[in-house]
Amino acid sequence: MFAQQKVTLPKGRHKIIILDEADSMTDGAQQALRRTMEIYSKTTRFALACNASDKIIEPIQSRCAVLRYTKLTDAQILARLMNVIEKERVPYTDDGLEAIIFTAQGDMRQALNNLQSTFSGFGFINSENVFKVCDEPHPLLVKEMIQHCVNANIDEAYKILAHLWHLGYSPEDIIGNIFRVCKTFQMAEYLKLEFIKEIGYTHMKIAEGVNSLLQMAGLLARLCQKTMAPVAS
Repeated sequence: MFAQQKVTLPKGRHKIIILDEADSMTDGAQQALRRTMEIYSKTTRFALACNASDKIIEPIQSRCAVLRYTKLTDAQILARLMNVIEKERVPYTDDGLEAIIFTAQGDMRQALNNLQSTFSGFGFINSENVFKVCDEPHPLLVKEMIQHCVNANIDEAYKILAHLWHLGYSPEDIIGNIFRVCKTFQMAEYLKLEFIKEIGYTHMKIAEGVNSLLQMAGLLARLCQKTMAPVAS
């Protein structure tokens, strides 16, 4: 084992062991790791990379300095995508890059995977091809649906929802994209907060298993209700 090997290092230097996807380790394996970290703490430093820190047992967390990294910005992802596209000579459109950034949700690996999959499947990067590969509700449809809700037009909003439902998208996919589109939708700030609150409540109900079309239709009705003019008494 690397930690057991005797290595001559300058004073103040340590061996470094990096464990990727550490949250996939079982509790038993993590307990064994904790013991190893204790024994070789004078000569070795351990770096654990994980997606969910709550899956790391408390004894290991208490022995570590926890560093949390936020998602990458759209500009950072775009810069890397452009670098890859130029070197690989990939044909693309601007809306195709926007679609890749939208589906990546701040994850560079996901962005590059989506880029490669779209190019392998279609040989051209545009929004239509990207959403075919990623199989997500198209944000333009979702945006149009939200606009109908802002205009209190429940009939047109429901037509789009029913269309997405019959295409086979799950309630989780639909509500997730409604939230992501709503965050950047141009509307009054107070109204956006009300919309996000209703979307959050519905997302919670869907997560609990109440994921019918009626539940989604109820969300649209509540969103339309937020923008309707008060009825004169």
